[in-house]
Amino acid sequence: MGLQLAISMKVQKLQVYGDSMLIILQTQGEWRTKDSKLIPYHEFLEELAFEFEEISFEYLPRTQNQFADALATLASMLQVTNGLDIKPLRIDVITRPAYCMLIEEEFDGEPWYHDIKNYLMKGEFPEGSQAGDKKYIAKMATKFFVSGQTLYKRSFDSILL
Repeated sequence: MGLQLAISMKVQKLQVYGDSMLIILQTQGEWRTKDSKLIPYHEFLEELAFEFEEISFEYLPRTQNQFADALATLASMLQVTNGLDIKPLRIDVITRPAYCMLIEEEFDGEPWYHDIKNYLMKGEFPEGSQAGDKKYIAKMATKFFVSGQTLYKRSFDSILL
């Protein structure tokens, strides 16, 4: 469908990226198409490829293809009617981290789970904690369990970790 759209738009040079190594290598001629069900599709693909002045097929692992998958999902949700002018989606990629503010906290000598464990064992919140902090600690505590002096984390299926 994408190649047919490119042909209808009179694209002459095209780079095709795919996350199926089987399809890409068959298209590049490095592997033969053996499955009789796939042969008609492969032949149709070759016919479409002749419509371009230059076309290349490159393999892109799925881990590097997440952005394209997200765009395809967005495109499948969009209903386009004839005559509707759609503006291109502009996406800027920032190559450096964006930090608004870096907060450096001093280590108080207690492990990260100290407040949760203290709340579960004694029902007490840290001194000077605000209402939002108390609510957060109480919510986090529902995911943990204390047996003796050991704090366990409950998994989604109630297995203690």
